[in-house]
Amino acid sequence: MPQGLVMFEENRCKGCGLCVDVCPKKIVALDTSRINSKGYNPAYVTDMEACIACGFCAMMCPDVVIRVERVERVARTEKESA
Repeated sequence: MPQGLVMFEENRCKGCGLCVDVCPKKIVALDTSRINSKGYNPAYVTDMEACIACGFCAMMCPDVVIRVERVERVARTEKESA
């Protein structure tokens, strides 16, 4: 199953929240504990392991600050997970 690697150019993010609203897994959020160089709360991914690499966040971003790459998940055997 593909997994996503989501990268933000956070100093260009204006904190509009469109990426937050469109994420089907609800793992994109605005970081209210930080302010970027433009004075906004930047977006970030709360749980990268849950990302399905759909790319909706990147498609919705009006400032093209999000890049999504697909990576293949490595299936763990029962021995490895124990």
